[in-house]
Amino acid sequence: MESTDEHQALAVEELAIKANSPPTSYIVKDSESTISTTLPILEIPTIDTTLLSSSSFEAAGELRRLRTALRSCGYFQAINHGMSASFLDEVLEVTGKFFKLPLDEKRTYSRDENGIDGYGNDVIYSDRQTLDWNDRLYLHVLPESIRKCEKWPRLPQNFREILLEFTERLRVMNEIIVKAMEKSLDLGENCFLDQFGKNPISLTRFNFYPPCPWPDRILAVKPHGDASGTTYLLQDKEVEGLQVLKDDHWYRVPLTPDAIVFNCGDQLEIMTNGIFKSPIHRVVTNKEKERRSVALFFSPELTSEIKPAEGLIDDKHPKLYKSVIDYTRNYFEHLQNGRRPIDALKI
Repeated sequence: MESTDEHQALAVEELAIKANSPPTSYIVKDSESTISTTLPILEIPTIDTTLLSSSSFEAAGELRRLRTALRSCGYFQAINHGMSASFLDEVLEVTGKFFKLPLDEKRTYSRDENGIDGYGNDVIYSDRQTLDWNDRLYLHVLPESIRKCEKWPRLPQNFREILLEFTERLRVMNEIIVKAMEKSLDLGENCFLDQFGKNPISLTRFNFYPPCPWPDRILAVKPHGDASGTTYLLQDKEVEGLQVLKDDHWYRVPLTPDAIVFNCGDQLEIMTNGIFKSPIHRVVTNKEKERRSVALFFSPELTSEIKPAEGLIDDKHPKLYKSVIDYTRNYFEHLQNGRRPIDALKI
């Protein structure tokens, strides 16, 4: 359902210039959240990715740190991940160059109605939903058969090359991390990877957050848990924005130079029978500065049955989630209406 609110037809970058008062559809409802940028920082563990797949003495300690982090808050900062600082700078650079293109050029890549891939902002499901203060570009990369290449920008010229390399680097990294999760829980090899299937899905989201004149009333991204199995985030190098909910309190996620922020998605929480947490997180706006980020989501193929691993279920630890196929099917509609799909699967 597309609303007729005049502001909803505009890109957020236009609203940042043209709106004289907070657009009603973007104002956070009192019942949803209290916005603050002066929160304490959450000390998110830093994990050395190279140690996770090694046989060294230090590897056992790193696996324990991984397990503790994912049980506690669902987050860690990955370092020594095989991507140079200059390459990560390129990823953010092509992101910025795309969003600086003329609006008419960007709109040639607009998402189709009822589609995901392409340029745009929130899909409107209800007149009651609160919209996010960001413009974004969603692109499926893997498997190749589901790519919508007509939505892949031709400018900047190296955009596609960078997208493919970033995806491949993270695909390799994801396999290492998921195997480390299995090992940290004393599970058989490929217990989780087999649930991802032979053709797991990767979806990249390029984000642009224009300055917002009303940071105490509008969110850049509303509170949510990710529908993915795993999520990897390259943050802006200078401007904070990501916040995470832990023990009913919001915390800021710090900027760690050249680290990739990892968090569990809902489908990993299901696979681990709730041991690893899919954290609720949000993004706040900034009054003076724009912000960029790039998120890459890995999800099981749509025909895979997602369920708690048998090795994590016994008399003392009953099964907490029902099995599900195609978890992402109605995710966005549930999200925009303030519901978490994972809650419907709890036993």
